[in-house]
Amino acid sequence: MTRSLFGTDGIRGTANVEPITAETVLAVAKAAAAQFRRGDHRHVVVIGKDTRLSGYMLEFALTAGFTSMGMEVVLLGPLPTPAVGMLTRSMRADLGVMISASHNPYQDNGIKLFGPDGFKLSDEVERAIEARIAEGGTAAPLAPPDKLGRTQRMEDALGRYIEFVKNTFPRPLRLDGLKIVVDCANGAAYRVAPKVLYELGAEVIPIAVSPDGFNINRNCGATVPSNMQEAVVAHGAHLGMALDGDADRVILADEQGRVVDGDQVMALVARSWNQSGLLDKNGVVATVMSNLGLERYLDSIGIELIRTPVGDRSVVERMRSDGYNVGGEQSGHIVLSRYTTTGDGLIAGLQVLAALVQDGRPASEVLQVFEPLPQLLRNVRLQVSSSLDQVLSLDMVQHAIQNGERTLGESGRLLIRKSGTEPLIRVMAEGEDETLIDRVVGDIVSTIQEAAA
Repeated sequence: MTRSLFGTDGIRGTANVEPITAETVLAVAKAAAAQFRRGDHRHVVVIGKDTRLSGYMLEFALTAGFTSMGMEVVLLGPLPTPAVGMLTRSMRADLGVMISASHNPYQDNGIKLFGPDGFKLSDEVERAIEARIAEGGTAAPLAPPDKLGRTQRMEDALGRYIEFVKNTFPRPLRLDGLKIVVDCANGAAYRVAPKVLYELGAEVIPIAVSPDGFNINRNCGATVPSNMQEAVVAHGAHLGMALDGDADRVILADEQGRVVDGDQVMALVARSWNQSGLLDKNGVVATVMSNLGLERYLDSIGIELIRTPVGDRSVVERMRSDGYNVGGEQSGHIVLSRYTTTGDGLIAGLQVLAALVQDGRPASEVLQVFEPLPQLLRNVRLQVSSSLDQVLSLDMVQHAIQNGERTLGESGRLLIRKSGTEPLIRVMAEGEDETLIDRVVGDIVSTIQEAAA
């Protein structure tokens, strides 16, 4: 069966509107418990969340579902998504859940499920959970009264994650003398990120650390890094870090306030780890959206770039299957599987800070690892998602795409893809000639709009 409830990264939608309702989330918890309840041991699920108001509703619905199936529930409170993956594995739990809609506004929410190994669930397991729900039951009995699960709060979850993150920073190094701006997006890392940086010796300028249930990602964080950039310049900071709502991605700014994206971070980490013998398989996994300049730079130093479809889960699956330990997305999801099972914005930021400390030069010099090629992305919105394939298959659209590929030749790259969440066709081109890129994208966009009219 195909998945209808789970998307590319768990279940997501508007809070208190299907599927993000207490009733549906309760059913998901019961079905997931049935899927992972094996043997006679004490079954445990850990649940973390970000700072959205609707997190309380979903937390209680999940707790009711899991305890009704006889699972013990450990509530972590507000913590980053990678902390849930780490604690699921560390506690030998049967399941982990993160309540978050990542970089979306407060009115959205969602749930991400982690298996006992701390990795997000595979498509196969998600389909199995959906099948249990579709069958109208859990395919496993509810627990009898004497076997109901208990619920407890883990009081030291924050401290456990802080120590875990600090231990990824090279032990001989400290951040003394560095002033760092950290924008926590009024989200899940609002307490942990400033503490980690402070305890490693930095002078910390925290912003967006006053969540009220409604202001997560609002004009702040990784998707709106301008406040962080301005604060870096205003405070004379050495580096700025902007996390998103669940802190699994990071966007950086150098001391001049200029943005540094995930491609530059991957290039820096790959080069550093390759020199120190830590880079596995002599390769980096990135998505089709990463800049061609990254690919050319890595090739110049003998490192292969392996591309996957968009989405950090696609990156992680390829890393796991082929044994790579550095991967990520241009948008700031950086996966360092030497330490984590998913993207971790804070740990990625610490790897950059380690390079700054060791190099001794300003961030503007250290983080400009390669010269990115001009890249242009435009979205074409259609009436309904079902028409995307039909429009793309039309002869006039295919002809325009082929013309664009011929125009760019070997000096550029063209990518046409459907959005996985909206009725959009995304048209992206990159190459050495910015004017040419603009013309190629404009011609294809115009043709798609004409074909869809």
